[in-house]
Amino acid sequence: MKRALQVFLTVLFVLCASLPAPAQKFLPKTIQFKGDPEYTNQELLAAAGLKQGVVLTVAEMKDHFDRLSQTGVFESVVYKFDGVDLVFTLMPAALLYPIRLENLPLIPGKELDAALHERFPLYHGKVPAEGGLLEDVRQALEGMLAAQGMKATVMATPFGPLNAHKVTAINFAVVAPPVRVGAIHLEGVSPALMAKVEFVANRSVGAPFDTGNSGRNLEHAFESFYTDEGYAAVKVHAARAGEPVVADAAIDIPFSVTVEEGRLYKLGSIHLPPDALVPQAEIDKAIGSNAQGPAKGLALRIVWAQIASRYKSKGYLDCVVTPHPAFDEASGIVNYTVELEPGPVYRLAVVKFENVSDELRVRLMRIWQMLPGDPFNESYVANFILRVQKEDPGLQLTLAAVKVTYDVRADPQTHEVNCVIRLEKR
Repeated sequence: MKRALQVFLTVLFVLCASLPAPAQKFLPKTIQFKGDPEYTNQELLAAAGLKQGVVLTVAEMKDHFDRLSQTGVFESVVYKFDGVDLVFTLMPAALLYPIRLENLPLIPGKELDAALHERFPLYHGKVPAEGGLLEDVRQALEGMLAAQGMKATVMATPFGPLNAHKVTAINFAVVAPPVRVGAIHLEGVSPALMAKVEFVANRSVGAPFDTGNSGRNLEHAFESFYTDEGYAAVKVHAARAGEPVVADAAIDIPFSVTVEEGRLYKLGSIHLPPDALVPQAEIDKAIGSNAQGPAKGLALRIVWAQIASRYKSKGYLDCVVTPHPAFDEASGIVNYTVELEPGPVYRLAVVKFENVSDELRVRLMRIWQMLPGDPFNESYVANFILRVQKEDPGLQLTLAAVKVTYDVRADPQTHEVNCVIRLEKR
C-alpha cells in the first residue's frame, strides 16, 4: 500500500549566512514536534532516538529524521533547523489499523498493548499497513512467543470482512509451525455422561487454534452436546490452562472446560411474536410430537431454522432468531419465547447464468420468475434447477450431467443481491 504523499526532507541551516559542513556539530536549544497531537514529545523523541540537550551533526539529524519517517505512522515528515530550534512537522497517516491475533497463543488486550507501547512509543494500539512500526510489532510478537519457548514465524497481512472489500485490521498469524487445540481437562461432568463428553473433547483436540474464538468454539461444542441430550440450562466455560506444549512440530494450547450440567428438561411450548411471518399454529404442530418430551437441542434447532428460513424466503437475509428459555423447576419443563429481528429486506438486483449456451440461457430465463426488485428468496435459488427439470422434462438429461454452483452476493449497504448461477460438466 503506497502512501498518498511522499516524505519530504527539508534541512535549513541559517548560520552566519553560510551552509555548515556535514561534520559540524550543533546543540539545538529545543527539539519540537508539531502537527500530530496523538503523540507526546517524549514518545516522539524516543521514536526518533533523540534526547534534549544533545549535540548533533547534520548527518545525525538526518538519521533521526529517517527513523521517524520510516515508522509508517506519518504521511509526511519535514524537519527544519534554524540554528536554534530543531522542529519536526508531522502529517498523520491517513489510516492506522488495530492489530488482530489470528492464532497467536498470546492474550490480546491492555497488557499486550502496554508491552508493545513500552517497546515502541508510537504504538497506540494501531499499526500502519506498511513501514517500520508494522515490522517492529511483527518481530516483537515473534520474540514474545520465543520467550515462552515457542519458535514461530509470524506473518502480518491486511484483514477485513470478505463481502466488504475493506481493511479493518492488520492480522498477525503464526504460519509455522501449526498451532492447535491441545489437551482438554474436564471438570463438573457427571460419571453417567463422562464417556460421551470425553468423545466430544477428543474430537476437539487437534483443531486449529484461534486466539479469539477457540474458547467459544469449545463452549459451543459442549453446550450443543448437552442440549442435544436435553440439558437445556447447561453452562460451559472454556479457558486456556497451563503453558503451551511444543511437540510433534506443532504448538498445542491446553484448555480447561468446566461444566454445570443442570438437569434434564421436558419441552413445554414455543411462543412467537403475534406479527411473526410463521403462524403460531405451524410451530405448535411442528413440536406436537415432542411436547412434554425431552427438550432435545436438535429438534429445537430445526424449529429455529424453520423460522429463519421463512423470513429469508421473504428477503430478510439478516434475520436473527433468538430463543429465550424460561425454566419451570417444579415441573422440569422449559418454555421458549422467540425474539425476532428481521432486519432490512434484500431485493434481487441481477441474475446471470454462466457457462451455458444462448439457447439454454433463454430456456432457463423463461422459467426463472424472481424479477429484479423482488424480495430475494434464498430457497428459490437453491431449488431452481429441480424446478427446471420438473417444468421442462427436455432438460432433465442435460442438467443431470452438470454441476451447479451458486454465487450469491448480498450488499449490506444497498440491500441488493447479485446472483450468478454456473453450470459445469461433471
